[in-house]
Amino acid sequence: WNWTQANGQWRDMVARSLMLQLHRAGHIRLPDKRMSPPNNVVVKRAPEPTLPLWEQPRQGSLRELGPLEIRPVRRTAEEPLFNALLQQHHYLGYTQPVGEHLKYLVFAGAHPIAAMAWSSPPRHLALRDRFIGWSAPVRRRNLHLIAYNTRFLIAPWIAVPHLASHLLGRIARRLSADWQALYAHPIWLLETFIDPARFRGVCYRAANWIYLGLTSGRGHNATTSRCDQPRKQLWVQPLARDFRRRLQAA
Repeated sequence: WNWTQANGQWRDMVARSLMLQLHRAGHIRLPDKRMSPPNNVVVKRAPEPTLPLWEQPRQGSLRELGPLEIRPVRRTAEEPLFNALLQQHHYLGYTQPVGEHLKYLVFAGAHPIAAMAWSSPPRHLALRDRFIGWSAPVRRRNLHLIAYNTRFLIAPWIAVPHLASHLLGRIARRLSADWQALYAHPIWLLETFIDPARFRGVCYRAANWIYLGLTSGRGHNATTSRCDQPRKQLWVQPLARDFRRRLQAA
């Protein structure tokens, strides 16, 4: 059954989910629940609202903005700052990622100016699966080799041309190594969704991402053919020339 992840950690949530399914189906009987610990995913506690931010808008060129540092902040003292920045300034707010994920803050000096979140990808994406050319069994086995850009925020007081595409290019050069360090496996493909009613995907195109088309509107992990979600643009970026061979590997 292989109940350990590639990094040696237990597949705790998978095991818990399976046991609950068996319990609800009547195949086993679990002991009565003794307590209900707080669940941040369900409760969605509001992130810390206090942010050390610039008071005045920043405009100009990338050079004028100064040296930029992309800093992983998951499980660090700066993670609440990341959460609060998205909660206050991203149109989708903050949602705690599930599964493998990384969080990054971008600093200009001591000031946070951008945030990126990456997580495990949706299971079923016809556009992506055709682009890769893998079978369903191979997809289930190798899906963890894809990272999904769930949030990308440039702080609203920052108006610097080409900043977004610059950051996308820099994160693409380091994300696989960061994932390897935490989860003991690389990443070979990046993907994201863009709402065409709000955005045009200019920064992704400028960073050499590939537009695959519009999604079906079935939702990320749909189990039916019902289309009840807004259709989104799907963009991907391979991280190796032979990404298909690596993703199709048995």
